[in-house]
Amino acid sequence: MSVGTSSAPGVPDIVRARADCGHGDLGDLGVDPDELPDGLVVADETGRIICFNAAAARITAVPADDAIGAPLERALPLEDLEGRRWWQLTDPYGGLAIRVGQPERNLLLPGGREVLVSARYLRTTRTGPVRRVIVSLRDTDARRRTERSHAELIATVAHELRSPLTSVKGFTATLLAKWERFTDDQKKLMLETVDADADRVTRLIAELLDISRIDSGRLELRRQPVDIGAAVCRHIQAHVASGQDADRFLLRLQRPLPDLWADPDKIDQVLSNLLENAVRHGEGTVTIDVAPFSSSRERGGAETAVTVSDEGPGIPEESMGRVFTRFWRGSKRGGTGLGLYIVKGIVEAHGGTITVGRAPGGGAEFRFSLPVGAPAYLQ
Repeated sequence: MSVGTSSAPGVPDIVRARADCGHGDLGDLGVDPDELPDGLVVADETGRIICFNAAAARITAVPADDAIGAPLERALPLEDLEGRRWWQLTDPYGGLAIRVGQPERNLLLPGGREVLVSARYLRTTRTGPVRRVIVSLRDTDARRRTERSHAELIATVAHELRSPLTSVKGFTATLLAKWERFTDDQKKLMLETVDADADRVTRLIAELLDISRIDSGRLELRRQPVDIGAAVCRHIQAHVASGQDADRFLLRLQRPLPDLWADPDKIDQVLSNLLENAVRHGEGTVTIDVAPFSSSRERGGAETAVTVSDEGPGIPEESMGRVFTRFWRGSKRGGTGLGLYIVKGIVEAHGGTITVGRAPGGGAEFRFSLPVGAPAYLQ
């Protein structure tokens, strides 16, 4: 971005400065700097401010009229977290002539308010004098929200881990101290409880790792042919084996289905979560529809769609927009509230989509679709 100066005689300095604020590339694009979401501060070759947009005024609480024409270090008296004056420390107009700017970092305004600051030094030649210092300012509200989300995640997982670990510690300590006093059946019951709690801890750690990979875009997929119909049957059989009535499940499988290349473990994770939610929180018959789906999206259109619905109370309309966010729990629902967030991340990592709505029977209806066909490297 280039910022020019007006040389018209008789024009007050503040008017020329405001004209400069919209001159150059931004002006050529018809963009008013006051419309930018981040603070923009531009200083000329003498270090005096010639542009101070509305966002900069909002973030710093300094009126633009007071900042225009003032020295950069006076209008923007930044300090680092150790209390050092930032402009004296960085010396943008001096120092090495090959410097191009300063990377974004957390600095302090008067009063201790934090702000994210980055700077760019513009020169007419590669190692010539600095003609403009362009400073970008952003408040830290978004970062604080992210930090709060991470803190909430840690607190939630720590709380969920405490219960099974307390149980494991209690039972193992009891068995070690009083082994001879218990019958074989009592020992077996306690060891089964320890085993179940150990599985719960393992699942929680797996969820935490999945969230980390989803958030960082590092969720790895090991694609191979997947028979989605057979996968759904396995999950239904597992629920029946654990005590659910077989008549509670209705599988409607529309064949032929196109070839689906996906990560079978991740697809099992999606199916397990959706069916478990329907069984635990829904009522009546749990219906699973698996069918080919023709999409108009750019990736070719051929997809496989899986719909899981129940006949329970469903999800309130006002909550549907938050179902796939972290820590969402419906009324009187347990768990960490991370399962559906992970499901959405897995489906989208496959290039698919997932939606939630109201089922024909009145309950919740989750529908995800996955693109089909062999990966590009096998074609």
